[in-house]
Amino acid sequence: MRRAISSIAGLALVGLCLFGTSLLRAEKKTAAQTIKAFRLDDSSGKAWALADAKDKKAIVVFFLGTECVVNNQYALAMTDLAKEYADKGVVFVGINSNAHDTPTLIAAHIKEHKLPFRVLKDSGNVVADDFGAKRTPEAFVLSPAGKVLYRGRIDDQIGIGFRRKEATRRDVAVALDELLAGKAVSQPTTEVSGCLISRAITPKATGKITYTKHIARIFQDRCQECHRTGQVAPMALSKYEDALSWQGMIAEVVNDNRMPPWHADPKHGKFRNARVLTADERKTLLAWIEDGCPKGDPKDLPAEKVWPEGWMIGKPDVVFDMPSTFTVPAKTPPKGISYKYYSVKTNFDEDRWVQAAEARPGAREVVHHIIIYVLDGRVRGGVRNPGGESAKKDGIGNGFLTAYAPGDMPLILEPGQAKKLPKGATLVFQMHYTPDGIERKDRSSVGLIFAKKAPKYEVRTRGIAQQIFRIPAGEKNHEVASRSTFAEKVELLTLLPHMHVRGKAFEYVATYPDGKKETLLSVPRYDFNWQSNYRLVKPITLPAGTRIDCTAVFDNSEDNPNNPDPKSAVYWGDQTWQEMMIGFVDYAVLREDAKK
Repeated sequence: MRRAISSIAGLALVGLCLFGTSLLRAEKKTAAQTIKAFRLDDSSGKAWALADAKDKKAIVVFFLGTECVVNNQYALAMTDLAKEYADKGVVFVGINSNAHDTPTLIAAHIKEHKLPFRVLKDSGNVVADDFGAKRTPEAFVLSPAGKVLYRGRIDDQIGIGFRRKEATRRDVAVALDELLAGKAVSQPTTEVSGCLISRAITPKATGKITYTKHIARIFQDRCQECHRTGQVAPMALSKYEDALSWQGMIAEVVNDNRMPPWHADPKHGKFRNARVLTADERKTLLAWIEDGCPKGDPKDLPAEKVWPEGWMIGKPDVVFDMPSTFTVPAKTPPKGISYKYYSVKTNFDEDRWVQAAEARPGAREVVHHIIIYVLDGRVRGGVRNPGGESAKKDGIGNGFLTAYAPGDMPLILEPGQAKKLPKGATLVFQMHYTPDGIERKDRSSVGLIFAKKAPKYEVRTRGIAQQIFRIPAGEKNHEVASRSTFAEKVELLTLLPHMHVRGKAFEYVATYPDGKKETLLSVPRYDFNWQSNYRLVKPITLPAGTRIDCTAVFDNSEDNPNNPDPKSAVYWGDQTWQEMMIGFVDYAVLREDAKK
């Protein structure tokens, strides 16, 4: 079974998966619609008919899939609803109408998410068509006679690009309570977020644009970094059958510019890890779907792209694991899960130079991010104040070795560049977990590859941070600024803006010694679920005296659906409900030994 992966971050994950919103118009047929009698088998082959519930007070039908991240993040809510109304004369049933979801996948999905109701297989999406269902998870509340009384979302907690701490309106529960009290349902339709149901289609036999000759290459170059088995995205796009199953959602997210996920303004900077479709690729992909997804001649299919197995950096010279396993609960506690810190001694008796480093999550479904810090053994201090020779120069960035976030790449430096790992150093794992409805156990690790000799350039990380700020309650566009000046000539390599869920936009501007200004990076729509490290195609030389100014914009208003508390002012803090303002940069500096 392909695991239904919930990402980074609530909806990591989120931007990660192919999902959208169905605007359910208040059609005349909705209020008067009556579902035709149907009889479907569940994953075990046992039949269930609508008529079987004629003695119930209400019937709740959830249209489900096995891979949709929104669907899976709602599994716990659906389970809670079924338990809450179990003794109130309400029957719950799931229907899977996805063409690619087999009874075996459905059975495994039920087991994994511990769904307490039966899930029926709707082959050919006949029943979904009668309901007019479009998405997973889409909910319907029916009378015993099959009349549709409510259709839409389960509640308003999760949507495109956001996940509230808790729902402000439990739509299905409200509809059931009104129905059981003998009242009319006050809001019979709502918008629903989720993945389009993968309906059975007959692809066109031939066409000018084909999968084998044109589309497979686009998926290899632009999508499979995340959309392949075992990676962070919830569905693979490695075969023609995969593309055919998800063609509707692919068209939607490409049209909406939600996929591939990339947040840098193209007017500023060129980045080697840019996840973008060219204009021709976008046009070709959408035209192929519009033309009926012809497969093409198998002879035109490119060789399968070879992706690294296990470690993306190659076989590490050494691997350090978290010293213990952390159990991530199925449900987020009321006060959230605080960042977890784990220390591991390296026990090296001499300095080492790190050429490549990769943080790897043990339970990818619930690890939002990992940051690996280096504590210099010669300096006393806690996790929040990593020590080292360049502490005064680089502040909060000192000690930053590598990180993991969905969709980002590990640290891989060019020959002649490396990060210093001092002798006797301790590695610290900063772990951020986001529950996905299933209790999971995580024991993450970090792998290191060392340079064969001391490099010409030492790579350092500087955190251009502002820790003293107050974001007023209700403020939609609150700016916080930070700056840092480089005393020596350096080569700028990467930029990584960091804020939390109130982050709205971020910008880096360089002011050179001659007064010239250059916007290095602009992120007009910051997304906490994508902790992207923007890696320059070519290093930018910063002469001695160059200053970098960072400007962050925060939205602490009710208009920000991710905002956990728009009525309170916000200050610096580690927790997600607090805020940070850091403009991380990686840069290379010529080592003293190399100057001789």
